[in-house]
Amino acid sequence: MVSSALDAMAGTAWGRWLGLVAAVWVQCISGNNYTFSNYSDSIKTLMGLTQLQLNGLSVAKDVGKAFGLLAGLASDRVPTWLLLAIGSLEGALGYGAQWLVVSKTVAPLPYWQMCVCLCLGGNSTTWMNTAVLVTCIRNFRGSRGPVSGVLKGFVGLSTAIFTDLCSALFADDPASFLVMLAVVPAAVCAVAMVFLREGRVISGASDEADARGFAAISTLAVAIALYLLAADLTGLGGDGGVVSTVFVTVLFILLAAPVAVPAHVAWRSWMRTRKAANADAENTLLDDSTTTTPLLLASKPAAEARGPGERPRLGEEHTIAEALSALDFWLLFSSFLMGVGTGLAVMNNLGQMGVAMGYADVSLFVSMTSIWGFFGRIASGTISEHFIKTRALPRPVWNAASQVLMCAGYVFMAFGMPGSLFIGSVVVGVCYGVRLAVTVPTASELFGLKYYGLIYNILILNLPLGSFLFSGLLAGLLYDAQATATPGGGNTCVGAHCYRGVFSVMAVACVIGFVLDVILSVRTKRVYAKIHEAKKASRLAAAQRVS
Repeated sequence: MVSSALDAMAGTAWGRWLGLVAAVWVQCISGNNYTFSNYSDSIKTLMGLTQLQLNGLSVAKDVGKAFGLLAGLASDRVPTWLLLAIGSLEGALGYGAQWLVVSKTVAPLPYWQMCVCLCLGGNSTTWMNTAVLVTCIRNFRGSRGPVSGVLKGFVGLSTAIFTDLCSALFADDPASFLVMLAVVPAAVCAVAMVFLREGRVISGASDEADARGFAAISTLAVAIALYLLAADLTGLGGDGGVVSTVFVTVLFILLAAPVAVPAHVAWRSWMRTRKAANADAENTLLDDSTTTTPLLLASKPAAEARGPGERPRLGEEHTIAEALSALDFWLLFSSFLMGVGTGLAVMNNLGQMGVAMGYADVSLFVSMTSIWGFFGRIASGTISEHFIKTRALPRPVWNAASQVLMCAGYVFMAFGMPGSLFIGSVVVGVCYGVRLAVTVPTASELFGLKYYGLIYNILILNLPLGSFLFSGLLAGLLYDAQATATPGGGNTCVGAHCYRGVFSVMAVACVIGFVLDVILSVRTKRVYAKIHEAKKASRLAAAQRVS
């Protein structure tokens, strides 16, 4: 009975938006995998690790994403709430075990057991991200760019949210930070299990009406990002007293504010229904209609219309085998590797990069990467959608642009000039965010939504692969080659030379990624021309209904 009522709610316009808000809250806590630099130095000291060994742990957390294939397979077979439950349970176990070690409640675990704990924590996010992305993109089929930008944007903010909350409440204590990573996601996912459900396609839904909703949530997201940025630059939330309490209270109010969007949609729908109680609902509710069409019947898969043995074209529904045999998939996969792999190397090593550059506290750089990653994600999702509507510009063009900027950032950091780590953390954050927010809808547009959960998680294999290649091997080996031994079995390196070779190699990788993105942009021009025409026709139809 309760489940049926919730499913019915998800089929209404306001229920669809309430599910999106729940997804936003999940994304606010699902970037915990990017926070390793906040407590990695404590683990390195407690366990007496070399940098190569520490980077091995960072690779282990990213290897957890490789098992995201399980989440992808499950996404078409189990309900959204179960995906969220599995993710929150894994996170509680993985980060809870790390807390026991860092808090010295138990003796340091053997190295392989720590790898397992980090792997569990990393895998937890794949279940959460798959649940929210697949569900919301299917619920908002005509607004894939804004959906990806908003959701991935809040993932980008999650690191800053966790970091600043820990600074305000627990004075940057690593053990307390790990408690937050274990407990908070489980609580948020419990709420999302109720409201986030795959609904039905709203038959009269307007892209323009959806655009207004996304604009409102994006504006609130920008306000949150600016608030966190101001707190980081001024130290507003770090006094541990009344000011910190006020900072946390205002932050929670801002995070709760997006619920105003579904409330507004519900109010408009109720008002229109009341004014037109005796009219035909299909003609009066327009873009806020609660009339629905079953999701799977909304559009006939192109695969059914093809003849036997005929390969699908880009933009049509692909099976997994068809997608993996397409050159365009591997162009997207390889260019994604160059962008996110090098970006992860910086994020995973910010702690040691800061020490090498003479900084005692690197939490600012971790937070900067998160906040500017948000701007990259939310801006690229919305901007790329705008240029598809107005110019039929292929979405991969923005990935190519991000590779150029990221390459310049690595060259700048290689010289080790004053302020280079601050500027580098901003550049890497923006470009990493662009890659994630643009690649997610691109995959759905090129290969369809039928098997999107699994296709998405195959692309996410780039995270553990990139972490292993650029962070585990490249950064670990080159750092250890420059470092000197310290008492207790670890090692350290101070100076710009520690990571100069790493940045130089990663700059070359970005050049390769740029070439791949340009090729993909050329090959997908026809697909985006068709999407442009479809969106244009949808706008004209909506205008005719209003008139």
